[in-house]
Amino acid sequence: MPSIYEHLILKTKIEHDLEHDLEHNSIVSPQFTTPKIYIAKGDLSKRWYVYFSFRNPKTGKLERMTNVYGKVNLYKTKESRLSLLLKYKKNLLLLLKKGFNPFIDNTELNDQSNKPFTKEKTKDKKVILSTIDSAVKIAIKEAIRENMVPLQLRDTPLKISENKKNLETTKITNPINKKYTANINKKEMSFIKAFDLALSLKEKTVSIGTIKDYRRKVKLFIVWMKETHPTKKNINEISRKDLLDYFNEIVLKTSARNRNNYRTELASIFQVLKNNELITENFIHSIPVLKTKPQRNKTYTLKEQQKIFDYLEKEDQLLLLFIKFVSYSFIRPIEVCRLRIKDINLENRTIQFKAKNSPLKTKIIPAILFNDLPDLSKLDKMSFLFTPDKIGAFWDANETNRRDHFSKRFRSVVKDHFKLNIDYGIYSFRHTFISKLYRKLREKNSPFEAKSNLMLITGHSSMSSLDKYLREIDAELPEDYSKLFK
Repeated sequence: MPSIYEHLILKTKIEHDLEHDLEHNSIVSPQFTTPKIYIAKGDLSKRWYVYFSFRNPKTGKLERMTNVYGKVNLYKTKESRLSLLLKYKKNLLLLLKKGFNPFIDNTELNDQSNKPFTKEKTKDKKVILSTIDSAVKIAIKEAIRENMVPLQLRDTPLKISENKKNLETTKITNPINKKYTANINKKEMSFIKAFDLALSLKEKTVSIGTIKDYRRKVKLFIVWMKETHPTKKNINEISRKDLLDYFNEIVLKTSARNRNNYRTELASIFQVLKNNELITENFIHSIPVLKTKPQRNKTYTLKEQQKIFDYLEKEDQLLLLFIKFVSYSFIRPIEVCRLRIKDINLENRTIQFKAKNSPLKTKIIPAILFNDLPDLSKLDKMSFLFTPDKIGAFWDANETNRRDHFSKRFRSVVKDHFKLNIDYGIYSFRHTFISKLYRKLREKNSPFEAKSNLMLITGHSSMSSLDKYLREIDAELPEDYSKLFK
C-alpha cells in the first residue's frame, strides 16, 4: 500500500507537476486539519517537520498523524529548511484534497494520480487552487511570526496561474522594510538587492561595528562596479576577474594589508550569497591573500613607562586609570571602552567584559588596580566606566568612537609631549606589562611553568597562542652568549 509519506517526500513535485496534479483533483474532504510547519523556534540543532491531524473513522475524533520530516533536517540553513517545508506542506495538502486517507488502502488513488492528464476533471480546479493558495499563505504567516521566513518569502502572494502549467510568483516586498525588495527568480536578482539581503542576514550574527564595516565595504564595491562595469546588473554577472581587478586597485592605492581586509569581509558577504543559493560559487576564496609587512606596537622601556605614569598623574588622571586597566588587567583598549559599572563586582574584585575571543570573559582586578578605583557603589549600574569627563556616566557614542577618543587623547597628551612615533600607543602598555610579568615569573620558574601561570592572567586561549604572542613582542631574551664564541 503506497504511503502518503512516500508520495509526499520521495515524489515531491516540482511546480509544473504540482499544477498537473491539480488538474486531476476533484475531491474536497473535511476530515483533516490544515498541515502546519514546526521550526523549533529557529533552532537548527532540533528537527523541523510538517504535522497534521486526520479524523479516525472508528472513533470519529481527529488524531495527530506521524510527523513529516523527509530530508529537511539535512539542510543547514533556516531558509533552505523553510523552503522545503513549504513544498512539503503544499504537496501534503494536495494529497489530502485528492483523497489520501492514512486509515485506508490508497492503491487505487495512487494509480489514478499517475494517469495521463485529461481535461475532464478540471471543474473543481479553481476551488482547489484557492484552497492551496490559502494554505500556503497561512504557512508563511506562521513562519513570519517566528521571524524565520526569508525576506524573499515574506508577505508573498503565491499566485497560481490558470493559463500556465507552472506556479508563478509575483514580485515580493518585505513588509518590514521596503528596501529589501527582491524577486524569487534568483537568476534575475540585481547585485544591489542581493547585497542588501546578505547584509540583512549577516547583521543577525555580528556586532553593530562589524556590520557597519561590511556595509561600507559593500557600498564601495557597488560604486566601483557601476563605474567600471555599467552594463552588469545581476549578482551572477560578477566574475572572478571583476573581484580580482577590484582588489588589485585597492592594493595599488593603499596597501596589501588593506586589500586583504577588503578580501576577508567581502568573502564573508559572498559566502552568505552562496549559502542562500544566490550565486553558485564564492570566487573570493580562490583569490590568494597577499603577504604583508607585520606591524606592531612597540613596548616601552621601564624608564619610559614610569615617566609617562608620573606625567599623567599630574596632567590627566582619568587617562592614566584607563591605561592602568590595559596595563594591569591586560584588557584591550576597545574592551575597556565597553565596560559599564555593572561589569565590576566590588565584592569579589572581578570584572566581566566582551573580549576578542570570548562573548563574556571574567578576570580578577589586582589590588594594584583596585586600590586606584574611586567609589563606584553609588553610580548608575548601566553607565559607562570611562567617559571623556568622568568615571561612571552616559556617553552617546559607539565603542569604536569611544576608543578613538582615548587614542587621540593619548596622542595629544602623551605622544606629542614625549615625542613618541607611530609605533607607540595605548596598546603598547599591554605588551610592556606582559613582558615585565613574564620575565619576573621566569626568575623562579621554568618556561612552561611561567607561561602556564601567565596564560591564566592574560586570558590567552591556548599555550600556542601565548607562545606566538611572546615571540612577537620579544618577551623572552637569551642570556649573554658571548662565552659561546670563545
